[in-house]
Amino acid sequence: FTKVVFVIKHAIEKDFKAIIGKRIEKMVKVEYVFQENDVLPENFVCPEDRVKPWGTAHAILCCKDVVKEPFAVVNADDFYGRSAFKKIADFLKQETKDYCMVGFRLVNTLTENGYVSRGVCEIKDNKLSSVTERTKIVDCKYTEDDGESWTPMSPDTVVSMNLWGFMPDIFGYIEDGFKEFLSKNINVPKSEYYLPSVVSSLIENGEKQ
Repeated sequence: FTKVVFVIKHAIEKDFKAIIGKRIEKMVKVEYVFQENDVLPENFVCPEDRVKPWGTAHAILCCKDVVKEPFAVVNADDFYGRSAFKKIADFLKQETKDYCMVGFRLVNTLTENGYVSRGVCEIKDNKLSSVTERTKIVDCKYTEDDGESWTPMSPDTVVSMNLWGFMPDIFGYIEDGFKEFLSKNINVPKSEYYLPSVVSSLIENGEKQ
């Protein structure tokens, strides 16, 4: 990888650049983009009471003006390991229009410090067929009703930790989907536009594999 793009908020810009950015700039080219709630497509206005960010897909969309090459996406608060980065870099060097994702076994991604959010993957013929975002997973089980009921999962379930490999054409798909999402959810305070939802939609529509 030859460039790092940090997606941050203006509120932390000064401290982030001083503590992290200046250190990374010594090793690789660094750029910054800002995910703010009012960064929306034309004809959409952010509700005044909106506090929560618009989600991981919106964060990626904020990068469209500075990313013009094949690229990887990572969460800032997850540790993936050297081999994971090597695998995704090797894939992105190929001449392909397909996207990719480094999957992890669920049991290896849990924590003793509360619940985690993971994209639960379905695999068919060694290819990703769908990703379902589960926002509250504890001890290999998830809840959709704040803990009133729990659904168990196999420890070997393949999950996404948002280590994705994309081509630049993903920005067009994300932007189109974001407009549709906003049309339905702009006034829902905690609604989020998730990156796995974008990928699943592209797979289901046969546009990507």
